[in-house]
Formats: sequence, C-alpha cells, structure tokens
Amino acid sequence: MSTRQLLQLMHINDSAFPIGAYTHSFGMETYIQKNTIFNKDTLLEFCRTFLHENLAFGDGIFVKETWQALSKAAPIDDIYKLDRLCHTMKIAKESRQGSLKMGRQFLETATPLSSSEILIEWQKAVQINKTLGHHAISYGIFTYVQGIPQHAAISSFLYSSVANLIHNAVRAIPLGQTAGVRAIEEILPDCEQIALAINQRSLDDLSNQAIGIELASMEHEHLFTRLFIS
Repeated sequence: MSTRQLLQLMHINDSAFPIGAYTHSFGMETYIQKNTIFNKDTLLEFCRTFLHENLAFGDGIFVKETWQALSKAAPIDDIYKLDRLCHTMKIAKESRQGSLKMGRQFLETATPLSSSEILIEWQKAVQINKTLGHHAISYGIFTYVQGIPQHAAISSFLYSSVANLIHNAVRAIPLGQTAGVRAIEEILPDCEQIALAINQRSLDDLSNQAIGIELASMEHEHLFTRLFIS
C-alpha cells in the first residue's frame, strides 16, 4: 500500500468524514439510558460484543466478500446480491436504515475522490434504487477500486465502526475524552483479531449472534428522548 493510499484510508475513516456516523448508536443509546453502559469498562463490553458477535459475522464479511468479488471480476449483479443479503441480515429496522443512510452518504462524499467507473456505476445504481447501497458494500467497493489491500480494508472498517461508537458514547454517557481515547486503544487488539478471522470466513459464516443489541435497536425508537437516530 502506497503512502497516498494509506493517507486516503485515514481520510475516509476520520471522525470528521461526513457519513453521519455521529448520529447513530446502533442500540447503544438504549443501554446508556438503562444505565447498563455508564463507564469505560461497560462501554468496552458493549463494543466488544458489537465487534465479535455482530461485525465479525456480518458487515465485516460483506466488506471482504465485496472486495474479493471485484478482484475476481465478478459481474455487478453479484454485488447487488451481496447488498440484498446484507439488508436481510439486519433484523432491527433502525440498524438497516442506519447502514443505508451511512452507505449513501459515504458514496456521496467518497465517489468524487475516485475516478473509478465501477464506483460511479454503483453510485448511479443506488441513486435510482436499483440496489440498496449498504455501507459495508460501498466501503468494500471503494477500498478495492482505490487499491487498498483486503486486510487493510477489513481492519479499517472494523476500527472505524467501533471508534465511532466510542466517540458517540463520550458525548452520550458522558465520558471524558481521555477515557474515550483509552477505550479505543484497548479495543485495537480485538479489531486485529477479528480482521484476521474474517479473512478466513465466507458467506457460509454469516450469522447474527448479537441478539441483545438487535433488541436494543428495536427498543431505541420508543425511547422518550433520543440523541441518536439509531
């Protein structure tokens, strides 16, 4: 990976990159309001569950499968199928909508940074509702066409997913900035471990084992006050 590719990977995963991640908690806010998440340790417990039981058997695999499909010159219809499968894997409505909103905003922001015809075609398909445009699928496409190695694509997706949750928790619990920084540092080995595992997984390994998080996502829309969309 070249220095330019590394810098671009840092760019698209910066917390200031406007894909709307700061508006989503994916069920975490429900736990915060129930006082189940109230400090760094309880936050890390949630993030590790989200990482090991949700991303590791869901979106992480979709990033990898999208990247690999393109590397094998698979037809665009195969990517459409992955997008639909990604949609069906998300049980809670807010989780589906959050992934779609982030995916579409990611495309709006990231597509102008690339000259890839594949990415442009994908964005047009999403715009005319020919496909859905989930975040994991669009991220897999972008990283592939920009020459980002598969392992780096998976690792960075996992990192940004949990780092964004921690940034949001710092505001919502609230936590101090130092506690947030330490939480991210402590979860880095988990990201590395899961990325290595995902490299060995396939669509046959897809599952949704984070049932508690899915239920929290379903409860979220009925909270009396909400800081986040999901």
